[in-house]
Amino acid sequence: KYGVWSIVGIVITVLLYFFLSKELPKDVNRLPFFVGLIVLDLYLWSSIKKFVFVYHKFFIYLISVLYWFPVFALLGIATSTFFIDFFSLNQVFRAYLFGIILVVFIAKLVPLFFLFLNDVYRLVCFLMHIIIPSKRRIYTEEFKNSRSKFIRQIGLVTGGLFLGTLLTGMFKWAYDFKIWRHEIKLPNLPNSFNGMKIVQISDMHLGSMATKSALTDAVKMINDLNPDVIFFTGDLVNYATSEALRFKDVLRELKAEQGIYTVLGNHDYGEYRQWDTAEEKEDNMQELFSFYNDLGWRLLNNENVIFKEADGEIALVGVENWGAHPRFPKKGDLRKAMQGTEKADVKLLLSHDPSHWSSVVLPEKYDIDIAFSGHTHGMQFGIEIPGIKWSPAKYMYKRWAGLYDNKNNGKTQYLYVNRGLGVIGYPGRIGILPEITLMKLVN
Repeated sequence: KYGVWSIVGIVITVLLYFFLSKELPKDVNRLPFFVGLIVLDLYLWSSIKKFVFVYHKFFIYLISVLYWFPVFALLGIATSTFFIDFFSLNQVFRAYLFGIILVVFIAKLVPLFFLFLNDVYRLVCFLMHIIIPSKRRIYTEEFKNSRSKFIRQIGLVTGGLFLGTLLTGMFKWAYDFKIWRHEIKLPNLPNSFNGMKIVQISDMHLGSMATKSALTDAVKMINDLNPDVIFFTGDLVNYATSEALRFKDVLRELKAEQGIYTVLGNHDYGEYRQWDTAEEKEDNMQELFSFYNDLGWRLLNNENVIFKEADGEIALVGVENWGAHPRFPKKGDLRKAMQGTEKADVKLLLSHDPSHWSSVVLPEKYDIDIAFSGHTHGMQFGIEIPGIKWSPAKYMYKRWAGLYDNKNNGKTQYLYVNRGLGVIGYPGRIGILPEITLMKLVN
């Protein structure tokens, strides 16, 4: 029996490897993660199958199929890519298929935790049986022990509740947009710009956007704020510019008196899929440039634009993606982008990855008043209530959501990390809602 499962595991691993290397080369290093999930799947199934097989055959088949759906789905996806182009599949279908696979796997981790506790208890009982023979009854009747059954049942119930929460995050909270309002005092701000309203959005990831109506709602909320200027800080798509095309008419409705400005995020370069030729990849980038041009959005690639009034200037600086993690591109050239901003009273920076602020802007003492970033999504999971702000993102990024400041020689510099408008990976949100930022500048 174990030999058969070993062969099945090897086949799945090989197919997943070829799928990832062929279609999603950036994700090949996640193969051990997938294999680990399948091993844990087998571990959990070995424990609960004795409960499953007491039902009628119909329910046995039904429960078995539902349980193994994620593995079957991964196997089917990996196999099908030998015959069809993975990216020819409907992008919403792709997003939700991977989302459901991920959700079911994650939900299984909860009963696995309780199962582990139960097995530790069984191990202790077994050791007591070996060390103290008089305790033999404890081990031999362990499975019937009410505490053991209770732990198993709690694990299954908790896993079910967790699954329900993850599904709610997919179908409700993913597009429950929240407006975060901030007022920033800049002593050097010219009077002509006093009260300037900036709306920042980030990380739309339109390849995962389920419906146009969700984005339409966000656009209406933004326009109702009557922004003077709109900043979009990158990651328009997941894999390719084509994912954004069906949303062009919706995005065209965004309005701001002084324009809409954007920069590139790590996903915008087309690095997360395999292209047949270098020319095809370059065509993808040119399509993105044309997309922004058609919308009338100004893409800032290591360059700046100056807002001028009679009493002063604001420089808006935009850089290409720069991430401290080796996995992300380091294309941003802040020195180049700052050229010509020397006379500006206030300097604002658009930079997708907040690690750029920590690794370049502050250490190299760039004269930036406010940097606007995104990228982290707040991990799309966490707790944000009065007095508590937590997400697993904090273990990867020192500055992962909201407003941060740095005081140096009497001057305060700010970084704002937007929680993102869209989703990727898990197509939902729990606790960290999609964000529209309204920032008002005052002197």
